[in-house]
Amino acid sequence: MVVVEAATVEDAGTVADRWVELAASQRAFGSHLLAEENRETVREAFVRQSVADRLLVAREADSIVGFVGFATESGAYEQDVDRGVVRNIYVDPDRRGEGIGSELLGAAESALAEAGVDTVVLDVLADNDAARRFYRRHGYRPHRVELEKRPESDTLTKE
Repeated sequence: MVVVEAATVEDAGTVADRWVELAASQRAFGSHLLAEENRETVREAFVRQSVADRLLVAREADSIVGFVGFATESGAYEQDVDRGVVRNIYVDPDRRGEGIGSELLGAAESALAEAGVDTVVLDVLADNDAARRFYRRHGYRPHRVELEKRPESDTLTKE
């Protein structure tokens, strides 16, 4: 049986291993993040998130089969809503389709609601159709679109 619970500091290394798997798999969808090169940075971030109760794991027996990080948004600009941010939701590939991702997402959303946020945001790569479908099923809709290009493809100024 899978249980979604708060991560411990001791879980940070295992969660970082899963994050490396996630980051490596997202390269197929255009992510620029380097997986292995960021392992220690994300492990340290997961330690901080676990101490702040902002990291959940899906645990089956002694094995972590998924995780989700989340936080309340803080920034320099005043906004008309308080936003929560879901980051890095992951489920082991052989466990997808079992509802674990939905449990993780729901638990993160509940924690953010208890923290008083008005809305929850997350990022998904445009080419990751499966992830976009998952989030749509959970009520997420596009709000902001990020565009990118390489400078050498600037056809407007090169005509």
